[in-house]
Amino acid sequence: MYRITIDVGGTFTDCLVMDGEGTLRQFKSYTTPRDPSQGFLDALTKAAAGYGHPDLGAFLGQVELIIHGTTLATNTLINRNGARTGMITTKGFRDIIEIRRGFKNVRTSMYDVFVPPYEPLVPRHLRLEASERALYSGETLTELDETETRAAAERLKEKGVEAVVIGFLHSYADPTNEQKASAIAREVLTDTYVTASHEILPVWREYERFSTAVVSAYTGPIVEKYLRTLVARLADEGFRGNLLMMLSDGLVETVDYCIPRVVYLIGSGPAAAPSGALHIGDAIGTRNILSVDMGGTSFDICMVQDGEIPTTTEAWVQDERVAIKMVDIQSGGAGGGSIAWIDQLGLLRVGPKSAGGDPGPACYGKGGTEPTVTDADLVLGYVPADYFLGGEIALDADAARAAVSTVAEPLGLSVEATASAIFTTVNSYMADQITEVATRRGHDVRDFALVAGGGAGPVHAAAIADLLHMPQVVIPPIAATYSAFGMFAMDVGRNYARSYITRAKDLDPAHVQELYQGMEAEAIAGFAALGVDASDVTFARTADVRYLGQFHEVEVSVPSGAIDQAAIDAALADFHKRHRQLYTFDMPWQQVELLTFRLRATTPKAPFTMRGIEAGGPDSSAALKRRRTVWFDGEPMDTPVYDGALLRAGNEFHGPAIVEETTTSVVIPPRYACRVDDVRNYVLTRDGAQVRGTGTGDAGAQLVGGAA
Repeated sequence: MYRITIDVGGTFTDCLVMDGEGTLRQFKSYTTPRDPSQGFLDALTKAAAGYGHPDLGAFLGQVELIIHGTTLATNTLINRNGARTGMITTKGFRDIIEIRRGFKNVRTSMYDVFVPPYEPLVPRHLRLEASERALYSGETLTELDETETRAAAERLKEKGVEAVVIGFLHSYADPTNEQKASAIAREVLTDTYVTASHEILPVWREYERFSTAVVSAYTGPIVEKYLRTLVARLADEGFRGNLLMMLSDGLVETVDYCIPRVVYLIGSGPAAAPSGALHIGDAIGTRNILSVDMGGTSFDICMVQDGEIPTTTEAWVQDERVAIKMVDIQSGGAGGGSIAWIDQLGLLRVGPKSAGGDPGPACYGKGGTEPTVTDADLVLGYVPADYFLGGEIALDADAARAAVSTVAEPLGLSVEATASAIFTTVNSYMADQITEVATRRGHDVRDFALVAGGGAGPVHAAAIADLLHMPQVVIPPIAATYSAFGMFAMDVGRNYARSYITRAKDLDPAHVQELYQGMEAEAIAGFAALGVDASDVTFARTADVRYLGQFHEVEVSVPSGAIDQAAIDAALADFHKRHRQLYTFDMPWQQVELLTFRLRATTPKAPFTMRGIEAGGPDSSAALKRRRTVWFDGEPMDTPVYDGALLRAGNEFHGPAIVEETTTSVVIPPRYACRVDDVRNYVLTRDGAQVRGTGTGDAGAQLVGGAA
């Protein structure tokens, strides 16, 4: 039997297959933006052929699990091509999502009069009102006026909306009015996607809750159509196993659970990468990891300190507030498809516009003419023209040179010098993004190992680390399917939250116990639907806490077992300690306020082992494949090229060097040495730096050669 993870990116769809012995093989196909399910099936078809199954149905009949990550929800939001969305809200509060705490643009000052105003996803004429009112205590002050609600739904139907949000005040405390309004909306708008805010984010702060629900509704119809099409096509092809979706919080869930909560799929694919990075960190003996994932369209960054994957409820996607719990990843517009261009000042710029997968870089030969990072990498000799994706795709070197020359001529530079400038520019941008993330968290990047994934990550990782003076870079053998690998390393589960706003001195432990018991019961019921026994479910409790008068809160652990005063005191002690860790001070004399109680319910992932590869000595000459001219620091250098499949544990070599894998190329600059560890990670060390150590740890599966 097989288990499969598939990550649909902007350029390629990555497929990672684990067989019954725990061995992994990688496969890639082009992403098909007009119908992502086609690229999904193309990747599975390649996998089937790779395992000797000419018929996809015969292969899928032996697949027990597929975990799927997709950027469709994210791209729909970023491109603003989602559904025509309407809203029914509490009378007098229709402008909450437009006022949005005074933010004009989240990246500029609210007092900058030259910044155009924010354009909400739901325009004002589609935001209608109904009389109702619940209090923060859960008491109903005003019953829902069902006549007004029905009239509002009829008006939205006349206006042709494709999705509707029901957002009422304090529905987290009592969802009754929202439930009634949702039923009316579904009755009137029979073919419309309906979202209620309490189903998406049952916590206080109406702006955050409304905004998140609007994002879910706006992206919902497109993602629902895709998922239902995918499920149907898989069934037609003979798949009878489980299909689970990668969530933004680093967990996986069923398709049926995700369809009415599409916002949980924002950042779906990239959220898996840090789990894979942590797994790789165990193999090399470090828990401080800077995870980067450079694909075709984006560059994703996550800093894992002391083995803890950071999460946040403070995320923004473009100008939209998304307040669900998400893995804390920063993304930038830099990837292999990023387009180089010259601005009005005559300066070279790279990105954020991307050639994507259609038409893609000029060297792909699919009609692209603009110069991209991949074209520059080909000109510089970093990627092979004859062995891209294991030779499956022949790159057009002449087309790449022609594309780069379109910016070389205005700059008065040679094609190679311009390609070097493109390479340096995009690397500098990515290094700046990493510095921003590290500085904001108070970290020194030199204390972290850089684990690089994505198809373009291994090409650029060492150059980025060199700019940042990072001593160690790790390129895993599954780098090209980095996020897909992370999905194997994740647990199945859900996050739950309930708001209970109270000062610590007034807190009722019995009520907190009741909240956690309710969330645990809901989690057990959800797992039962997946066939998971309650005894296999693990709970982790946390609470959002702050000093009275603060705006932001800190998430701290809450002890398991009975909630009594001792448990509350332990959580408060953890809060003071955590506050000091984060901000260098605490105020134990100040009153403390508790806001939201959270529960993470998980069941362990399927076990898999990372088997060692054949041992070899430091001599790597047996893996030498060829030599070619490669440009480093603006100079051509005769460079050895190694076949990654022939390298053995313990092999060592110094840069300049290239390692050709079937799905990527590892670039080792002159200032770096490379050692292959016993699970075939490429561990790169700057001259004079000390490697932290290597070892097998308890890591994942051996990667063997396979079709790209």
